[in-house]
Amino acid sequence: MTTTATPPPTERRSAPPRAKARPGDRIFSRSAQVAGILILIILAGVAAFLVREALPTFTADPSEIDGGEGFLSYVWPLVFGTVAAALIALVVATPLALGIALFISHFAPRRLAQGLGYVVDLLAAIPSVVFGLWGIQWLAPQVQPAWAWLADNLGFIPLFTGPASATGRTMMTAGLVLAVMILPIITAISREVFLQTPTLHEEAALALGATRWEMIRMAVLPFGRPGIISGIMLGLGRALGETMAVAMVLSTGGFTWSMLTSGNNTIAAEIALDFPESSGLKTNTLIAAGLVLFVITLAVNMFARWIVSRRSEFSGAN
Repeated sequence: MTTTATPPPTERRSAPPRAKARPGDRIFSRSAQVAGILILIILAGVAAFLVREALPTFTADPSEIDGGEGFLSYVWPLVFGTVAAALIALVVATPLALGIALFISHFAPRRLAQGLGYVVDLLAAIPSVVFGLWGIQWLAPQVQPAWAWLADNLGFIPLFTGPASATGRTMMTAGLVLAVMILPIITAISREVFLQTPTLHEEAALALGATRWEMIRMAVLPFGRPGIISGIMLGLGRALGETMAVAMVLSTGGFTWSMLTSGNNTIAAEIALDFPESSGLKTNTLIAAGLVLFVITLAVNMFARWIVSRRSEFSGAN
């Protein structure tokens, strides 16, 4: 008769002792939680204020709103101008910013890269008023012949119908000013993301015979895609909310499909130009326009977060 030996009971391992939280760690943790909750409270407070002050506009008689056709007819030209100026800025600034970021991070000598990086970052410290003065005093007269050429040769396109403004202070000029303003934002974020690309990825691509551009296309750009999108969305947020520079360049209201004639404006510029002299229902109308801009900015940020989350497998954290 054979007996099978029973295995000895396994000893239960005790859980490792948890480190005792230090007072400094607890204070920092609670401070971070309070800061996060405070941001949400402030955001909710701003939204509640805008909704409360905008309600009289939504319930008022349409004939009492500027234009006499209701709030929607009043605000949609401003929404068009806001989006148009921001898109022009993105189309111009994004390729330049990515090119500058790649040059600084992968092509320029170290000393030149440091100096160029400082110069680009310095653009972010220039006040909006200075950009506005530069736009109306120098840029607008310089680009006016180009706008006239576009109107003469591409006037069959609705966005380029003429006659072009004689002063050059058009939505296209405002978009160029915004492009210069958001250039350091996109460049700085893209540059830092490109510098975080794992060296092994770059060296592996080069070892397989890839050229410098092929290495950037296969290793650097996929790794930095979420950061690039984040930088572009931050620049878009700056372009959507910019006030003084756009107000100084345009300083007119109305609506036109053409980007080369005077008559368009943005929500932020409209508020800045009209709010000091507004009262009563006009003030509520401007606040309602601000609520629309708030919703647009929130939607853009949510869309950007959704795009980044879809590409999270390429993020530096992973």
